[in-house]
Amino acid sequence: MKLHEYQAKNILKKFNIPVPNGITAETPQEAKTAASDLGQTVVVKAQVHAGGRGKGGGVKVVHSPDEAQKAAKTILGSNLVTFQTGPEGVPVQKVLIEQGIDIQKELYLGMVIDGATKGIVIIASEAGGMDIEEIAETSPEKILTIPIDPVLGFQPFQGREIAYGLGMEQTQIRPATTLIQNLYNVFVNTDASLIEINPLVITTSGEIIAADAKLNIDDDAVFRHKDIQEMSDPSQEDPREVEARENDINYVKLDGNIGCIVNGAGLAMATMDVASTSGASPANFLDIGGGADEEKVSKALKLVLSDQSVDVVLVNLFGGILRCDIAARGFIMASKEEPKMMKPMIVRMLGTNADEGREILSNSDLEITLVNTLDEAATAINKIK
Repeated sequence: MKLHEYQAKNILKKFNIPVPNGITAETPQEAKTAASDLGQTVVVKAQVHAGGRGKGGGVKVVHSPDEAQKAAKTILGSNLVTFQTGPEGVPVQKVLIEQGIDIQKELYLGMVIDGATKGIVIIASEAGGMDIEEIAETSPEKILTIPIDPVLGFQPFQGREIAYGLGMEQTQIRPATTLIQNLYNVFVNTDASLIEINPLVITTSGEIIAADAKLNIDDDAVFRHKDIQEMSDPSQEDPREVEARENDINYVKLDGNIGCIVNGAGLAMATMDVASTSGASPANFLDIGGGADEEKVSKALKLVLSDQSVDVVLVNLFGGILRCDIAARGFIMASKEEPKMMKPMIVRMLGTNADEGREILSNSDLEITLVNTLDEAATAINKIK
């Protein structure tokens, strides 16, 4: 689950991490009032779940309340397009009006769950204010990574190592170590999957401040944090992903034209590979799960077909708890409820009641190609697309 910048900063403040004074606004007039309260120079920042806001026109430095009002009028109600949103952009419903900072130096500080070390890794760089992926590709020597032992947790010497690695002055080592310790506490106590402060700034007076903040919470742990659950903003998500989550379906929208319906995450990844090797590309990741009934299967198919970019649906099921005959009846149910949505389907069924499921589909009015192997599926895709 992603949070807005202002929400992330409210959490950081609770853990004694310095952030600029800021006020959220939903109208240009509120933005003007906020700017008047905060002082002469302020930053008007679009609140969206996407990076690259500055390049997309979603961050503006202004020097008066009237300028803040004008900037907010331009940003609010627009669809902000960045390199992370795609051409359609995401709607801006709030802006954060933030007090200006006299910046001496911009740094990068982040934490993420690392699959290789099976724990939290701290990532830091002197090249703050830039895209960390770009830095990693062009100047990997500028990135410092410190894995944290999951048993011992963060240790003060690691904070000092990072602070020295970022070229901080001696007087800044202790406050920097404390800030990193507090950020680690945020990560652990909120069940985060990622935290980024980009930039972490050193002001002309020597203060260390989180000028920006990105905080993602582990979707499988957010149920433990009712206060964070209430921060969810469905307007920033693909409507299909919201609908899928409400129906306990694991769905992620992608950019291809082959709709995928699979039971099991590993099998889903293999199925997406089949779509790619056939010269096409998957339109989605969808794991329907093991305990689906006919209604849930029907909803999954309609969800995939609601994406106008889908030309063909690739089904790859291994019957177990979800029997193949139940899946087949679910597809029939969807076709009866939304006959105009139907597209050609390539279906591979193995496992419990696979023969019965294949017979049900063979006797239906659906445009079905039944296959036994993934190679046959790839060949069928090439014939249809």
